Formats: sequence, structure tokens, C-alpha cells
Amino acid sequence: MAEREMEGNKGERILLEKESFYEEVFNDLKQEEKSLLEFISSGNLEIDRKLEGGIPAGSLCLLEGGNDSGKSVFLQQMMWGALNQDKRVLALTTEKTSKEFLIQAERLKHGISDYFIIGRAKIFEINASYIEKRSHLSESLLQVLFECIKKCKEELILIDSLTIFAVNASENAILSFFTECVKLCDRGKTILISVHGYAFSQAVLYRLRSVCSACLELRIEQIGDQWVKTMEIQKLRGARKTTGNLLSFDVDSEFGLKIIPVSKIKA
Repeated sequence: MAEREMEGNKGERILLEKESFYEEVFNDLKQEEKSLLEFISSGNLEIDRKLEGGIPAGSLCLLEGGNDSGKSVFLQQMMWGALNQDKRVLALTTEKTSKEFLIQAERLKHGISDYFIIGRAKIFEINASYIEKRSHLSESLLQVLFECIKKCKEELILIDSLTIFAVNASENAILSFFTECVKLCDRGKTILISVHGYAFSQAVLYRLRSVCSACLELRIEQIGDQWVKTMEIQKLRGARKTTGNLLSFDVDSEFGLKIIPVSKIKA
């Protein structure tokens, strides 16, 4: 009886040692994978620190947020950071004209006009009112949008925002669009898409989050007696901490996107 018990304890120790070994190997592989990742920097040290280096190249990133929550500002920040890394960037906007996009970037101290002039930064405006009036064409136009992304030479593609398509296209069409974008990311493109959360049902939003390799949520929250913009990193490929990573920021006319320390807000 004692011999059997000893053999059982020995087997249990071996099993635990194996589990510990495999866990160690898994962690080493994860760290090795992260070290091999290329990141697209935001150009802001605090944001990059929260993102553990930036947005991993080859990612499909979903940026959720309500009106005035800072989605456009964050995308312009990413555009500026990528351009300073010698990346080529294509911005597709349903929110602004090309001129308005450039003016806002200048106000945020993200000088991209020179990159725009030499063709390293491209801005295509999408007429949202045209789509709204012809909602029956939304799915066809969504396919046209995808073909544009597929054929472009730029490494980073920003879509601000996809909401006008989402509210008029079927759920299957939206899911198909995201799935096809994943395939483009597997071939080297990095795509950031901003959306308003209200444009999707919770079921579809959950599926979109599962498809994307990075998910960021922007909100306007009251902390103490102040209203501040916050960004929560819900999911990020290769990150050690995948959820609950939160930062607060404001848009300063002199300094652009400005990180606000939590201790300062609470004070």
C-alpha cells in the first residue's frame, strides 16, 4: 500500500514538473514572438508604453468610441508616428474632408502636410451623405472600399470611420469585410478601423472583437469633477497584459494629444 502511494506521489510530481516545464516553454515562446514583432509607434512615449511598443504591424485594430471620444485624434496620432517611421499611410475618412483632416492634424502638432505633398501620406474622403441617401448601395460600396485597401501600396491604412457603412450594410457583409481585412493583415498590412459602438448589435460587436488582433475603446468619463477622455486596451496581440490597461488624455491646442496622469486627475 505504501509503495503504491509513493508511486502515486512520484507520478504526481512528474506531472507537475511537466506542466511547469511546458508553461515555462510557452512563456518563453510568447516573449520570443513579441521580440520578433514589429511595432508601429504612435510617436507618443506614454501611449507606446501602454501599448507595450505600439500597434503590432500586421494587426487589424478595432477602435470603438462615441462622438468626440478622441477616435480621430488617436488615428491621426498613429498616422504621424508611422510617417516618422518612414511608413506610407492611407487615411480613408467619412468624417472630414481632406482639407479638414490636414488642418486638424496641424492643430494637434502632427505636421503631415509635407508627407501629404510628397505622397507618403494619402487622404481620401468618402462622401457619407451619398452613402446615407443610397443605403441600398452600402454593401457594394463596402466592397469597393475593400478593393481600394487591397490594391493600395501603403503599409498602414486608417478608416475613420466605418459607421456609415455599418448602419446600412447587413451583419454578414460587415463580418465578411473584417474577415477579408484579416487576410490582408496576414500579408503585411496594418489596418485601424474606428467605429461607433451603437452601429452594431452586441453579438456582432463580440464577433468583430474576436476577429481583430487589437481592440481599443475610447470613452469620455467623469473622474472627480473633471471630464476626461480615456482609452482602454481591451485586447492587444503579444501584450503581457491584455485587459484593463487604461490611460487618460486630453487634446491640447498647443501640445496636441496630452496624457493626463491619474494622480493629477484625482487630485
